[in-house]
Parts: sequence; structure tokens; C-alpha cells
Amino acid sequence: MAIVFIRTIIIYIALILSMRLMGKRQLGELELSEVVITVLIADLASHPLQDIGIPLLNGLIPIAVLMCCEVLVAGGVMKSIKFRALVCGRPNIIIRNGKIDQKEMERCRLCLDELTEDLRKKGYADISKIKYAILETDGTLSALPYASENPPSAAAMKIQAEDFSIPRCVISDGRVIERMLRESGKDMNWLKKQLRNRNINDPREVYYMTVDDFDRIYFLEKEKK
Repeated sequence: MAIVFIRTIIIYIALILSMRLMGKRQLGELELSEVVITVLIADLASHPLQDIGIPLLNGLIPIAVLMCCEVLVAGGVMKSIKFRALVCGRPNIIIRNGKIDQKEMERCRLCLDELTEDLRKKGYADISKIKYAILETDGTLSALPYASENPPSAAAMKIQAEDFSIPRCVISDGRVIERMLRESGKDMNWLKKQLRNRNINDPREVYYMTVDDFDRIYFLEKEKK
């Protein structure tokens, strides 16, 4: 039992490291080559877990090889447009000027139900209002409406809009995130002062606190149990 437990932990760590080294894109929408690599890694990892008679290296070495292959393919895709087209394919324009391209639908093996469902998920019920709909290489559908269908921007309405910045979390569930505090240009003295202003003596009493580049603070105290 202990051997199975240890082998499972080792395989788990190896999978986490391999997916981490292959990059964040593997955690979102996958290209064709990435789907193949992911399926193969999952299958290879299961064999040493199911049969303890199989040497552990028989699972770890193929995972490492596949990881290296994916890193090399990803590098080639970044360097060469032709290689990317060969491995990932090219985007297909499914709707052009409000009209469905039936040949592209057939070529992509995309049915009308799938197309309309994807468009509804993006908030478009009327195909005639869509300038372009593009089936991307990862299988997702991008919809670009006519300019008249886009909501007006602040610039178009000549409204002075307030700029924004990404808030940084400085306290998460009672824990001070010192790295975020430094990136915000703040220090512990600033944080203690902000807590005192809110009658808080200990960061552990705070559930969530953020600050942005304009010193706008979001503060949420922990609920009393």
C-alpha cells in the first residue's frame, strides 16, 4: 500500500511539473498537438499506477520525452508561420458580411446547431448582425458584429472616463501577501495604518483587501463565527 501511495505521489508531481513547464496555454483552450500530448501523458501516467510491477521509470521517461516534444513544437510554432499553419491549421471564416459560408461549414464539419449555439453564448441571436465569425485554430468561435451593433465607447460619446488599473491583493484570508504589497509601492507601515483606520488590529481579521495604482482600496472583514 505504501508503494502505491509513493508511486502515485511521484507521478502526480511529475504531471504537475510537466504541465507547468509546457506553459499556461495548456490549461486553457488546447491546440491539436496539445490535445494529443495531454491524452498521451494521461494514458502513460495511468499504467505505473495500475500495475506496481511496471517500473516507475517506464512512466516517467515517456512523460519527460513528450514534454520535451511539446516544448520543441511550441518553439517551432513561435518561430515559423508555416510550421504553425502545418501543426495548428488556419482560422476559418464561417460568417462573412452576415452570410454563412456553407462550404467552410462543410469543410470544418460544423453544423448549424453548433454555430447558432456558440453565437447565442456570445450574446448574438441574429446572424445578419455579425460582420465576421471566425472558427479559431483551437476550436473556439470568435464573433465580430457590425460597427453599428457595437456598444458606444466613452470616446465615441465624448465622455471623460476614469482610467483603471489591476488591483493587487495584499491580504488574502488573513494572510499578508508581501510581494503584492511591494509591487504596489507600499510597506507594512502603510498596511498597519490602513487597518487601524478600519479598527482592525490584526491582518488575520481581514478576509480580502486589494489596492490599485490609484490607491483605491477594496476591504472585506472576516465574518464572525
